[in-house]
Amino acid sequence: MGPWTIEPTGAGRAWLTWDQAEPWWLDAQAPAALAELLQTRFADGVHRIEAEVPRGELALRRALQRAGLRPEGVARSAQVDVDGSAVDVLRLARLAEDPLPGTREAFLAMLNATLPTKRVIAQGLIRNEADDILMCQLTYKREWDLPGGVVDPHESPAAALAREVTEELGVRVNVGALLAIDWLPPYRQWDDAVLLVFDLGQHPDLATDADLQTTEIAGVTWCDRTLVGERCAPYVVRLLQHLGDAERTAYLEDGVPVAAT
Repeated sequence: MGPWTIEPTGAGRAWLTWDQAEPWWLDAQAPAALAELLQTRFADGVHRIEAEVPRGELALRRALQRAGLRPEGVARSAQVDVDGSAVDVLRLARLAEDPLPGTREAFLAMLNATLPTKRVIAQGLIRNEADDILMCQLTYKREWDLPGGVVDPHESPAAALAREVTEELGVRVNVGALLAIDWLPPYRQWDDAVLLVFDLGQHPDLATDADLQTTEIAGVTWCDRTLVGERCAPYVVRLLQHLGDAERTAYLEDGVPVAAT
């Protein structure tokens, strides 16, 4: 029933392989035939069927997805190409309880597994009576930054910010208005991200009252614009120039306002 082999690997799992000399994925009817084969293995008691493809093999990956295997992650440099170079590998799998390919439920589940994800960061603007800004000195990078952090899966940005401030500074804050949305392009080791900056109000005693999470926060300091320019990354400096000056939420890209069209 095609060039595929499904070998049990124990504990209800099985491994899907195929004859590389036969490019079955170029046949438009092959994914349906593979899906039928997977169903017979599930009927035999297999619970999970896995496969791996080089990350760049898009036609092969799409054929496997049409057969119901969902992408689950990338293993870096996990295979050796014919020229001897290391290539990244995409792991795919299908479970016995997954909806059948071709159904609405399967289509939506595959979309959820394959659509791009983007890192979301929530940070807060805290000020004192002199309108200085509270900046955090971080243990893992040289530049100072606003309090906050990455939004966890299934967590709202406002909830993430309140959680991060409580964990890292030891205080509870009320998350106020959204001041800016800033798209951050790739920077050093980081991929691109969307940054949401909220108003956390005035807390003049916070620099002295904070109970710091010392694994991440080395200290907190009130900063005027001059000190911000000296201690913060360029994109943070640009961002802070456009907070609180407008009557509506600012939309920025890399700290630079984007004119409405």
